[in-house]
Amino acid sequence: MFYLSLTTSLFFLRYVLAGRDGARVQIYYPVLFGLFLLSAFRYQVGCDWSGYYFQYARAADFDWSTLTSIREPVWWGILAWINTTGLPYPVANVVSSAVFFVGVHVLARRQPDPLGFLVLLFPILIVNMPMSGIRQGAAIGLLCVAFTSFIDRRPLRFALWVVLAAGFHASALIFMLLLPVATGRYTRGRLALSAILALPGAYFLGLSAAAELAASRYVDSGIDAAGAAFRVGVLGLSALYFFLFVRRKWLSAWPKDYSLASIGAIGMALAFLLVPISTVIGDRFGYYLIPIQTLIFARLPYLPFRKNAELHSALPYLGLLLLFAVWSQLSWHFQQCYVPYQTWIFGFPGGDPVGF
Repeated sequence: MFYLSLTTSLFFLRYVLAGRDGARVQIYYPVLFGLFLLSAFRYQVGCDWSGYYFQYARAADFDWSTLTSIREPVWWGILAWINTTGLPYPVANVVSSAVFFVGVHVLARRQPDPLGFLVLLFPILIVNMPMSGIRQGAAIGLLCVAFTSFIDRRPLRFALWVVLAAGFHASALIFMLLLPVATGRYTRGRLALSAILALPGAYFLGLSAAAELAASRYVDSGIDAAGAAFRVGVLGLSALYFFLFVRRKWLSAWPKDYSLASIGAIGMALAFLLVPISTVIGDRFGYYLIPIQTLIFARLPYLPFRKNAELHSALPYLGLLLLFAVWSQLSWHFQQCYVPYQTWIFGFPGGDPVGF
């Protein structure tokens, strides 16, 4: 009940502060810091806890001369540094969470409702990434920064942040496919073409040796695959909702952000189409798109809906709360990975400095 109660409290906080923009900005920073602490200082919590411990152990004999020739060199360099300085394994979670939340903050501060953006990320993205799949979590944080460069039409900065993200998780390189439209010189056809190219790109990245290794670590047989179908299904519904109800209003209200929102929505639909091929590949690709999905959700209260405006604003919160309630309460996988929540802020439980 801890996670469900926390999600409900975060959503209720956003509801109480509706219409109070200044108060939401003020409370945003303590909530951001609190979620960082929750993620960074968890102890033996998360589906990938043991998998990343073995990576930490392997990095004890890291050959620094290979740094420029290996996949994901930023991640392995961090693990090697942690080993070299004698720090315990859980410090890796602190570093990866810091990268994730700094990146999220860079994108959140561009939003009219940063608190809404942040709390909507919690039940799916934060729980699954910086609290479990920490390499991809860090990559997503850096991609959030890349998305701001995309909005600002700075292709070189966009490319730099994508490359840095790939230094944590090589699958982030798929977003290099957006480089041709990062200049802002785009048409509807070019936007659709870039998004469509992501479909075979995501598929071939998913077939790589690194993706197979990630799948073996992140997926618990059919249980995780079933959860992936629901998560990616929500992305597909979000894409449909955007094009039916939001697209034209968004173009009028925020033309500068329209390319990111629309190409992200196309990507969400394509992620859904990947599910019959592989739920794992669709899921891994879909996580990268959740910040864009959340960006759309958090701005719904600011769009000029003629009818049922309050319902449109509330739908993302109600839908995510229902999805998270079912997952957290009925999933055996969730219970094994996340319950009970423990932290090492006040010292390692049992006095174990390694955490495994």
